[in-house]
Amino acid sequence: MPMAADEIADMIRAALPDAEVEITDLAGDGDHYAARVISGAFAGLSRVKQHQAVYAALGGRMGGVLHALQLTTAIPQR
Repeated sequence: MPMAADEIADMIRAALPDAEVEITDLAGDGDHYAARVISGAFAGLSRVKQHQAVYAALGGRMGGVLHALQLTTAIPQR
């Protein structure tokens, strides 16, 4: 069963409370999403570590319940 966009966003916000999260359903099938996540928690982290933090927030659902996630991360602009 696919994950809802709101569920993905809620899980990311639970792990990264300051995050601005935007989820887009890329294929209209509830199975292929793009996520843009902006969080101060990413400061000082490489892009790989930022992405790993988001994947960790999803609790192992990547590749299973959540088939595909195109991920963009950033640090808030001052």
